Amino acid sequence: MSDELKHECAVAMVVLRKPAVANGDFGGTKLSLLLEKQHNRGQDGAGAAVLFANPEPGETPYWIAKSASATPLTDLLGMIGRRPGVATREGDAKPRTTNHEPRTTNHERIFLGHLRYATFGKNDVAFCHPFVHESSDLAHTLLLAGNFNLTNAHELFDDYRHHGSFPTSKSDGYLITELIAHELGRGERPARPRSRETRDPTRNFSRLASAISAALKNADGAWTLCGMTADGWAFATRDPHGIRPGFYYVDDRVAVVASERPAIQAAFDVTPEEVKELPPGCAMIISPTGALTFENLGNSHNQTIKQSNNQTIPLPRPCSFERIYFSRANDADIHRERKALGAALVPQILEAAHAPLEDIFFSYIPNSARIAFHGLLEEIFKLVLSHKEHKEHKELCDLCGNSLPRFGEIAVKDAKFRTFIADAAARREFYKHVYDVTYGLVRPGLDTLVVLDDSIVRGNTMKNAILPMLDRLGPKRIVIASSAPPIRYPDCYGIDMSTLGELVAFRALVNLLGPSAESLLRESLNANNQTIKQSNNFSNPLAPLYARFSEEEHCAEIARLLTPPDMKAEVAVVYQTTENLRRCLAPNHEPRTTNHESRTTNHAIGDWYFTGEYPTPGGYKVLHTALQHYIEKSNERSY
Repeated sequence: MSDELKHECAVAMVVLRKPAVANGDFGGTKLSLLLEKQHNRGQDGAGAAVLFANPEPGETPYWIAKSASATPLTDLLGMIGRRPGVATREGDAKPRTTNHEPRTTNHERIFLGHLRYATFGKNDVAFCHPFVHESSDLAHTLLLAGNFNLTNAHELFDDYRHHGSFPTSKSDGYLITELIAHELGRGERPARPRSRETRDPTRNFSRLASAISAALKNADGAWTLCGMTADGWAFATRDPHGIRPGFYYVDDRVAVVASERPAIQAAFDVTPEEVKELPPGCAMIISPTGALTFENLGNSHNQTIKQSNNQTIPLPRPCSFERIYFSRANDADIHRERKALGAALVPQILEAAHAPLEDIFFSYIPNSARIAFHGLLEEIFKLVLSHKEHKEHKELCDLCGNSLPRFGEIAVKDAKFRTFIADAAARREFYKHVYDVTYGLVRPGLDTLVVLDDSIVRGNTMKNAILPMLDRLGPKRIVIASSAPPIRYPDCYGIDMSTLGELVAFRALVNLLGPSAESLLRESLNANNQTIKQSNNFSNPLAPLYARFSEEEHCAEIARLLTPPDMKAEVAVVYQTTENLRRCLAPNHEPRTTNHESRTTNHAIGDWYFTGEYPTPGGYKVLHTALQHYIEKSNERSY
């Protein structure tokens, strides 16, 4: 993605189901590996906590560390390795501990970690996970970390405050922690026997599940949460629509949760088939003795599907941006899907190139588009090799002819490029050189240059840096191809796209509407206000306006907006269609069922930023607010 769009947060949890598994620093090492293999998902902060088994009165039941420095993960991994009780090499200083007797890793049972990208709050250690709710009752002491975003955090904050509680922070992570802890402390609690093993496990499983369900019943948004109570219980849960990713691996020694499948594969050397998706709307719960179960939380949301047994369940809507861009491509499913996205663009690209294959040079920007680029090239090679016999795609084969595609790495981002020049004109000139260019591959005045990108969100980097750079190569025509459809709507479930004015696709709509744009936008907003008053339901006020124009008209206007005023080459923009996106991504998603051993139902993908079809009521409310802010010329966040 050429625009700067930061990655999602990451969670990681390791639960030792058998104490004998902890030879050396097994848990700390595995947690560190899980965090390192997900370091792309958050650079604003990092945190980790370790829960001790069978703590004694007078000692802290857990160890915790956080960093919000310029290198938070590096700092945190060092702190994990130096935490009290970890065996040291001969000659090293003895680790300092706050307890009278240094702990050993054999007494550590649950390991919880988090990498943060700040969609809420400041880049401050106070906002780093895990969050902690302290209590003199171990069963009510809660540590929580999550990859999540709430559309109604303000409403939940007000409700929590009006029920007699006094929240000390407006952070959504703090709020969810307090809500769950509040529910854990409600109602009759079973008497506590002296021995943990003699408690009724069934009763405690359902009690913890009920507390999580009650705390999240009014939450609107997306989440993958991992938590642990100081008396030794651990849990992981995912939102009912499965918007945020979450995976788990279980054997007789450990239970593991992470935001990405390959991280678990690498840390525990297991196959992709052994790592499963966390079932949406359920909680995986592990008892202090290592017993494990899945509990259905039963929270209802507005988009549902019926199963073969006529039971209604939330419609899965996993975030498609995870598949297109955020998640690492060393997940086999994501690798295949990105290649399919690149291949699906071939007909549109060849049509937009307006040149025979021998006069086209193919490349990609940035590196994250490389896998989709491989799929694009493979599809072109297939068309060339099947030139004579492929009757189904005869027109495409004719465009390819017998020539093999020419391709290469046309630009590489200079990661160390910095400028502190104050003069605006000079700064713009330096900005054009953010990428190092490969000269001599494109034939000036003759070639059409095709460049593949993951997605075009704001278009600032494309207009101010990439297109001027490509124009210096002298191509006759430049085709920018996006493996994702145009982003027409704001996101509110984790990706930091909360305002409409920043989206180049929306700016193109405003231009197409012409002089009457402002009045039409106001009319749409007012009509939505009337719907809200009559039925208390939000709808999509922009869909009818987008429907006035064809895909070709919209893409042409985006191309015009992206083209710098002094460009010599013609510029065309090609976007993936929503239909192709669904076809490329949907086959590899695991459908949701209530039986965790079988997967039989249909499923969908999360494409609301392309289509405006949000999975929860909060999404439509955020869109309404974003439009209102745009009309009022406010840059305020819409949630």
